[in-house]
Amino acid sequence: MNYFHKNLIQRWKNFTIHEQMANIGAEVGRAINWRNKNNFEMSKNAIYRALELIDFTVDDKKNANSLSEILRMREVLCDYFFGDNLYNSTDEGWNKYFYPFNFAARKDR
Repeated sequence: MNYFHKNLIQRWKNFTIHEQMANIGAEVGRAINWRNKNNFEMSKNAIYRALELIDFTVDDKKNANSLSEILRMREVLCDYFFGDNLYNSTDEGWNKYFYPFNFAARKDR
């Protein structure tokens, strides 16, 4: 399997859930920004990187209690970027969802 974040696989488990979600949010933000600039290839790569980070987060045993939210977020994100947007997501909604994780991640340090 090819990974975007080869050097991050082992270190990812050392991050708090807030740091993990903030990093996922950064990739989602990049995907949104590139899509708004009509650069769909860069947008697609950014969302694939976000999905990879979500998968790393799912594999992290300390996140077992949060799996339902993480997996639902992944489902809605895929629907937004690749599906019919059945959940009526918006760029602003995604930014509002991920923004608080940045503050929580800084507080964790």
